[in-house]
Amino acid sequence: MSLMDLKQRPLFRLTTARQAGWLLLLACALPAQAEPAFARLYKQQYGYTPSCNACHKDGGGTPNNAYGQQFKDAGENLAAFAKIAALDADGDGARNAEEALAKSNPGDAKSTPSSKGEWLDTASLIPREVQALFPGVREYLPRDAVLTDADLARAQALGAVLAKADENTIYIPLTDKKPVGTALIFPAEYQGKLFFLLLATDRQLKVTRVQPLNTAHVPAAAKSGVYASFQGLAVDQLPAGGGVGVDAAITTAVKKAGTLLYVRLKNA
Repeated sequence: MSLMDLKQRPLFRLTTARQAGWLLLLACALPAQAEPAFARLYKQQYGYTPSCNACHKDGGGTPNNAYGQQFKDAGENLAAFAKIAALDADGDGARNAEEALAKSNPGDAKSTPSSKGEWLDTASLIPREVQALFPGVREYLPRDAVLTDADLARAQALGAVLAKADENTIYIPLTDKKPVGTALIFPAEYQGKLFFLLLATDRQLKVTRVQPLNTAHVPAAAKSGVYASFQGLAVDQLPAGGGVGVDAAITTAVKKAGTLLYVRLKNA
């Protein structure tokens, strides 16, 4: 399958209020520090598929919110929901299980059993930073990037070491139902601390932008000058990281993210 073949698959219209529940599940591939099966387990426990914002601050691939962190700390399995049921992750006065059963977001203080908000709307599933990179685009196809053993082998041949835990959400903007690029939010690590980056490409999978997204734990990553060096490179030609500095950590993470895009979208 090529990137252009994706126009045949289901998509999200940002002007549409709600789509089928399985589309929400498609969007919820979580990053390395979370459980990829969260949405499936949540549905098994509470009877409906949540949006990625139940676990993440701003959609799949972004940092965990308080509820997502509690789920992770409790074991990242079905039993974890019972362990954190009586807690109030978002501090809004309603217990986690109470919110989940009422279909309000247990990870967002603005969503309560009496005022649920629009957290289950599909429009909320596309991070604002991604939308900002594709002005005027109103349709997106979030693709669940589940890595197979063959993908891992292809990645290694390209000089990147990926693991099943690197599964993520690929956001594909569409114009006239045709892909016009891709975007991916992904973690990087420096001296044991995580920060998050955003990678965007054109329809040929050439990098158009890499930018810091959440660098609160590694402020130096926000000031790095290495981001511009990736622009215009094909994702399968990105340099491998080397060294021990922040720039090396960024380069390594970008290499992994670009390789994930390539093995999942290029002739997959």
